[in-house]
Amino acid sequence: MRRPTPSLLALILGVNSAFAAEPVLAQQAALTVAVAKPAERRWPETVPASGWLRPWHEAIVAAEIDGLRVTDVLVDVGSVVSKGQPLVRLADESARAELRKEEAALTTAKADLAKAKANADRARKVRGSGALSDEKITEYLIAEQTAIAGVESADASLISQKIKLAQATIVAPDDGLIIARSAQLGAVVSSGTELFRLVRQQRVEWQAEVSARYLPRIKEGQTATTVGPGDRRVKGIVRLVGPTVSTDTGRALAYVALPAEAHPPIGLYVTGQIELETTAALTVPETALVLRDGIAYVFTVDSGKRASRIRVETGRRKGSEVEILSGLDRSTEVVATGGAFLSDKAFVRVTGDALVQLEKGESR
Repeated sequence: MRRPTPSLLALILGVNSAFAAEPVLAQQAALTVAVAKPAERRWPETVPASGWLRPWHEAIVAAEIDGLRVTDVLVDVGSVVSKGQPLVRLADESARAELRKEEAALTTAKADLAKAKANADRARKVRGSGALSDEKITEYLIAEQTAIAGVESADASLISQKIKLAQATIVAPDDGLIIARSAQLGAVVSSGTELFRLVRQQRVEWQAEVSARYLPRIKEGQTATTVGPGDRRVKGIVRLVGPTVSTDTGRALAYVALPAEAHPPIGLYVTGQIELETTAALTVPETALVLRDGIAYVFTVDSGKRASRIRVETGRRKGSEVEILSGLDRSTEVVATGGAFLSDKAFVRVTGDALVQLEKGESR
């Protein structure tokens, strides 16, 4: 049998070696991954906060007149009312009777004034003629002044009674939303009895508690966001920063005005955040984070396709990205997905289109 030449033998051995090396390399690649470079964003710095949703101002609707019976209740809890709108009517028969009585008293006072004025005019004409004594003339003039005062008094009493009659119809002191009702049909009310409570102008605010260390940086006009049930988010504006800090909790209040059209539920305790100034943020996809024993890591890939586990400190989150505060350089390529299945120093295969340039994408 003819023996192969040295050159042919070398060729055969080389081919066999190439086929033998391929499965070895395949075994070394732990995972096929996509990599991404960190992106630089401009994100607003936020302050975490939590607190109650309260009315901006409450108005108490109360009776101003004593001893009248409720004859009509015209609104209920949840009613949106306008300033001056009737809410309750009271029995006004006795008030109307008193009004007629005062009108008659004014008519009598005016008649007394007319008589006194006529006598005073005659007395002034004959003064010095001796037809009337000085004492009588003085008496007529005083009677005229008394009659004038009597008319003014009767007129004031009539106005007062008209006011009382008007108070038999209780109206809304401002635009708003009725949130409580104690008015009952047939009840006899006393002056000062609360009948309704309303939220003025339907304005609800978030009384957000924040750590005192953020207090110097929170200003009026900054944007705030509440997160309620079902992850419902409502944006508002800081209208006032409380001047005091609680000695018990070390926290201060920021009053955030919320839009009335959002209909935020009063009395709900919600969390949220207040946006401060906008600052730079180095971000990676949220899927690049690997949490182990409560510590955050990312895997980087070097030119030799070896993955290295790097401990990082995270910050803000927005959408599907998370801010990296320390531990990572902007030029480093990180494993975008699948890091949880990798071990430190493992070899990886990078997909051909794996390099995701996040900085070219739209900033969220």
